[in-house]
Amino acid sequence: MDDTSNKAAVADTAVLVAAIRARESRRDTPLFADPFAARLAGDAGMAMLDQMIAEVGEQPTHQIVVRTRFFDEALLAAAQTVDQVVLVAAGLDARSYRLPWPSGATVYELDQPTVLAAKEAALIAERPRCRRIAIGADLAADWVSALSAAGHAAGRPTAWLIEGLLQYLDEPTVRTVFRGVDSLSAPGSVLLYDVVGETLLNSPALAEVRRSMAERGSPWLFGTDAPAELAQAHGWSATVTDIAEPGHAWGRWPAPPAPADALQAPRGYFVQAVKDTGRAPGRPPPGSYSGSLHTSRPG
Repeated sequence: MDDTSNKAAVADTAVLVAAIRARESRRDTPLFADPFAARLAGDAGMAMLDQMIAEVGEQPTHQIVVRTRFFDEALLAAAQTVDQVVLVAAGLDARSYRLPWPSGATVYELDQPTVLAAKEAALIAERPRCRRIAIGADLAADWVSALSAAGHAAGRPTAWLIEGLLQYLDEPTVRTVFRGVDSLSAPGSVLLYDVVGETLLNSPALAEVRRSMAERGSPWLFGTDAPAELAQAHGWSATVTDIAEPGHAWGRWPAPPAPADALQAPRGYFVQAVKDTGRAPGRPPPGSYSGSLHTSRPG
């Protein structure tokens, strides 16, 4: 995939996501606290957020807020037994600085050099709460070699996070990313990612969001209602959670999820996968949300 036209746009979405995190952090009862988000978003990001809400409403912001809390918890749970973490397309994520990482944790942040430079300039006076290694690399290039050269040890388990990225890629690129992750993952590795369901992607409910994002230069290209298959294709076990489930439980979603057997229900998904080490069947990966939609294992 030639994603040159999408690079700057995805960086813009990183600013928008930082603004959403800043807005949530200002609530009386936020789902998480990100003291760095407002600085990373800047005035431009907050203005971008106001414009987006005026165009498409607040629901897209709820999805980002819920996924932030969900993956915060899942990453910290995985880090209890895995000491290296890779944030793929890290954007302006400040988890290296704000989460209480266990002693000895190393967090690799992989993204465009300009995005990482902007983050480091904004947080120059701050100290990360882990060993943080930033890697300026393009997912369309050889990021696997760049990560290995930076000290990532493929022979030890890794916790991976692919957050808010897959919808911007075409399917061949999505599958290339997963092949790269698998090639660097020892048994016991954990993989966390979110996916827009194909039914949701093509639904009238998302039409305005897709129009708005396309006009910003960051069209949504990929969705699937078989999200576990992306990891299962490489022999990983996966637990899939309908985003609406934790979202509703945490008061950020207007309705509970559709029944698990409801066909063609528009959904978004969180996936937690583990590279098998002989774990007992049916036991979810580390950090799994307790109310999962279903648990899927390789056939």
